Amino acid sequence: YPGLDSPEFAAARTHLKDEVHALQAYLQEHQAEFTPATAPETIHALLSDFIKRFNATLELAETLGAYLASFITTDSYDEQAKRLYSEFQQEQVQLQMLQSRAMRTIGALGETLETVIALGGEPAAHAFALREAAEQSRYLMSDAEEALAAELAPSGPAAWSKLQGTVTSQLTVDFELDGETKTLPMPALINLRSHPDGEVRRRAYEAETKAWKQVEEPLAAALNGVKGAVIVLNRRRGREDALHASLDASRIDRETLHALLSAMQDSFPMFRRYFRAKAKRLGKESLPWWDLFAPLGKTDTTFTFPQARDFILEHFGGFSPDLADFARTAFDNRWIDAEQRPGKRGGAFCMGVPAVKESRVLCNFDGSLDQVFTIAHELGHGYHNHCLYRAGKTPLQSDTPMTLAETASIMCETIVTNAVLAQASDPQEQLAILETSLISDSQVIVDIYSRFLFEKEVFERREQAELSAADLCDIMARAQKATYGDGLDENALQPYMWTWKPHYYYAGFSFYNYPYAFGLLFGLGLYAIYRERGAAFVDDYRNLLASTGEANAADLAARFGIDIRDRAFWDASLQMIAERVERYEALPV
Repeated sequence: YPGLDSPEFAAARTHLKDEVHALQAYLQEHQAEFTPATAPETIHALLSDFIKRFNATLELAETLGAYLASFITTDSYDEQAKRLYSEFQQEQVQLQMLQSRAMRTIGALGETLETVIALGGEPAAHAFALREAAEQSRYLMSDAEEALAAELAPSGPAAWSKLQGTVTSQLTVDFELDGETKTLPMPALINLRSHPDGEVRRRAYEAETKAWKQVEEPLAAALNGVKGAVIVLNRRRGREDALHASLDASRIDRETLHALLSAMQDSFPMFRRYFRAKAKRLGKESLPWWDLFAPLGKTDTTFTFPQARDFILEHFGGFSPDLADFARTAFDNRWIDAEQRPGKRGGAFCMGVPAVKESRVLCNFDGSLDQVFTIAHELGHGYHNHCLYRAGKTPLQSDTPMTLAETASIMCETIVTNAVLAQASDPQEQLAILETSLISDSQVIVDIYSRFLFEKEVFERREQAELSAADLCDIMARAQKATYGDGLDENALQPYMWTWKPHYYYAGFSFYNYPYAFGLLFGLGLYAIYRERGAAFVDDYRNLLASTGEANAADLAARFGIDIRDRAFWDASLQMIAERVERYEALPV
């Protein structure tokens, strides 16, 4: 769109609202025909029309959302964009209600749905989405109750979530740094955990803990509010527990999760060896929390943005010319917003823009090796989108669960990480690279498991009563002891981790933790297969990326002979991390 004030943008918003209302009316008008008693050919015609229009509506909604996000994430001072995005979020309530209504309509067809799919056309092309909708329709409340839940969400769990974001983003701390007292927002204070000076890291940890103590009550109220709402809705929808909905959304079963978690748990001794080795390098007997992210080693390697581009393109090309061509297009067409500037969101992400079949990447490039890894990771997400777009997949065919969303990003990051390690000859440079990698790996395996344990107990106890801030800190500390074990100093943990991780405050997806571990280990497992098969792997890999919205995780993995319900696969992926730990331990202290 030409701009937020443009007639084109206003017309698109109006068209979206009109089409959502029109589709709601369509389902209402034909409700009596969406029954097993109706001729399958009639249902097929009605459903085909609805699928086409619904896909167009989803594409428009996703494009408008991405367009608005491109403003608010790159300039937080843009009041117009923030207001329009808030309005857009309110308008999405109607789309959510339409999705629930469509799910119920499809579920009401019963066994007739398979007859309709067998007739071909749009229903056959969207068979997985239709079957999934029919299955999930079992967990819907009545239309009136679902509508009420959707309308109350902005003032209920979403409001609690917004409170957490507001409190944590506006909290500041006066902190002495480089001989000057500065007022730091909490993200800046937390980032000091990777400061090269250990004394700065310790003081930042103490200041952070003290700051969270001051706001623990409103944040505890927010967490109780979100989890309480989720518990009620899950019970009313007939869910077994909070994990049930999360597993369905992730498209895995409990057997798969058990295999994954068991392998993760058995890897803790290996990670504790890394933590103890790091403590030794820092001259300590055990590692306190504030040293978890301490940088070690030394690398003089820095990159200009053009150098980062050339390095990534070179090594992407070694994997696949197609991947390199995509990345070159992204660089050359300025799809990557890389510079650091005031008002721009920290971190990095990639988002698809389905109307133009392109992606956009946000990062904060500082010339470091870590940022080169980050760009490679986000371009992996973009390549995943590219494979879906090129295959002509519709929004309903492209709906990828979190468990599979990291497949391409982990692959691309691993390609670049291994390339850097292969070129590093100086032990201090190798140490710096391995440290960066193992900090990330340990967070995704060890810390993620602690977050899973924390959330599991919070849900179990919240069913009985509200939890105090002291309760939440106690649960968090015990979860960290159970996972980090003797790898960390048990007297220097971080019991306030629950305050600032926004994942705990999302009502729409509980246990927003284990999918990260699944994504890392699934991606590493695929990379191991690539090392065995070489170029013959690439076509199958592209087809996999183009199909992540059309099958569950187990069926997609089976294409590569992978059984994700078998511990052996996860153990093999973790062995790749174990090799890094062994290399880390072997470097001179």
